[in-house]
Amino acid sequence: MRALDVAQLAAGVVAAARLARGRRRLPALASRTTARTTISVVVPARDEAARIGPCLRGALAAPAVTEVIVVDDGSQDGTASVAAALGAKVITGAPLPDGWVGKQWALRQGVRAATGEIVVTLDADARPEPGLFGALACALERYDLVSAAPRFACDGPLEQALHASMLATLVYRFGPAGPLTPPPAHRVVANGQCMAFRREQLTRADGFALVRDRMTDDVALARCLAGRGWSVGFLDAGALLEVDMHDSVAELWREWGRSLPLRDVTGPGWQAADLAVIWLTCALPALRLAAGRPTGLDAGLLAMRLLLACALRGSYRDPGPGLALSPLLDPAAALRLTLATLRPVRTWRGRTYPRVTAGARRARPGRSAAR
Repeated sequence: MRALDVAQLAAGVVAAARLARGRRRLPALASRTTARTTISVVVPARDEAARIGPCLRGALAAPAVTEVIVVDDGSQDGTASVAAALGAKVITGAPLPDGWVGKQWALRQGVRAATGEIVVTLDADARPEPGLFGALACALERYDLVSAAPRFACDGPLEQALHASMLATLVYRFGPAGPLTPPPAHRVVANGQCMAFRREQLTRADGFALVRDRMTDDVALARCLAGRGWSVGFLDAGALLEVDMHDSVAELWREWGRSLPLRDVTGPGWQAADLAVIWLTCALPALRLAAGRPTGLDAGLLAMRLLLACALRGSYRDPGPGLALSPLLDPAAALRLTLATLRPVRTWRGRTYPRVTAGARRARPGRSAAR
């Protein structure tokens, strides 16, 4: 048996074990329109006038929500005016300090302005159902930090195919949302499009200052707090939260592709291992199939990948032919993952941030970098 075949078989066993966790998962979040506590919603926004409307309307319509705060992070497109007209409380973000990424700085300001016992953070492209917020508050009776896996809206079969292929790289590396057994802190994942926590608890930890320089802020926060003993949950909220992430295939390739490797929160050894799993179990079988030379192992891995495509139907608003076609784009997703790992992007919305490594040392909260 050739070395490549042995490596592919080993990677296939690893991937199969991770996918098998989907057979026994925690139940999805169930709608709750009321809560036994006060809830503040914080939305960091930079040039989001065209997308923020559905997010704010959903949050403002929720009976369990006490207040909705938008932190306007230097927008030039009228985001603040749109948010205020819809009824949100708008905070003009302070100038960005050295050493901070804009989103973390905006979230820190929003949390400090919030009055609710619980804070739910939403990205501007999120579209929440009214029952989401009470469900998250209920989940916080078990966890210290919760993030929600949404369903996705895609424009056309090609965008859905590429999105599903990229999403598959996450499932192959970390397993599905809602694992029964919590992963070790260094393998925790989270979705920053929707997170919930107790305001005083996160304020005491100054959580956003701990990950102030990370581009993959959501996973960085979850792993940092899990390492400090917090109970972190990543739960399925597909029935209660929809996200329309990108406006085109090109934007999807460029923007989501840059963050998929979790480059600044993952050590080199795990990066190499994760890339090996994706190339050997997803990309290689698709490439051999295209060349007309698939092996028996390739056929088995392709069947496993098609089963995942079927399982992902619930993750999309309008599941269509793009899901069935997504395995054919796995080589492209693997290439994007590799390029972003080797050449990490530190630019976002007109700002460029200094490069950091996964093990970079951070200044303690309260020091000069947090001013």
